Amino acid sequence: MTPVILELPGGPVTFRRLVLDFTGTLSLGGELIPGVAERLRKVSERLTVTVVTADTFGSAREQLKGLPVGIELIGDGREKADVVSGLGPDTLIAVGNGRNDAPMMGIAGLGIAIMGPEGAAAELLSEADVVVHDINHALDLVLDPLRVKATLRD
Repeated sequence: MTPVILELPGGPVTFRRLVLDFTGTLSLGGELIPGVAERLRKVSERLTVTVVTADTFGSAREQLKGLPVGIELIGDGREKADVVSGLGPDTLIAVGNGRNDAPMMGIAGLGIAIMGPEGAAAELLSEADVVVHDINHALDLVLDPLRVKATLRD
C-alpha cells in the first residue's frame, strides 16, 4: 500500500489512515451518498480506512457491507478521539460533520469537515484544517495531494 503524502504547512506529511464519520458524512438519512462507495475503494488502495460512528440510523454495517473499511461503533466524541489516538493521529486524516467529530478532528494530522445536506456543527469547524461541502470532494482531496497543497499553502 502506497501511503498518501500531503504538503501541509510545516512540510510534507505521510498519511497511512483515514477515519470517517458515517451519519451526515458518508450518508444522508442513513443511506450511503452516491459516489462514496467507488471513492472508498480507491482511497483504500492507499490508506487503511476506518468508519467510526454512533450509527444514528442503525444502517452503517449494511450500507458499508462489502467495502474495504473497518467499522467502530462508538457512543460519543471522546470515544472517537480514543480510536484516533490508538491508530496514531499524526499519520491519520479525519473526516466528519458533527459535534462528536470535533475531538477526533482536533488531534488528527489533517482534519476535513463536511458541510453537507445534514449541516456541520460550528464547534467542528474550528477544529478542521479544511472545510468542504461534500464527502466526495473530501475523498477527492485525499486522492489528489495538489488540491490540499493549494488549499493549505502559506
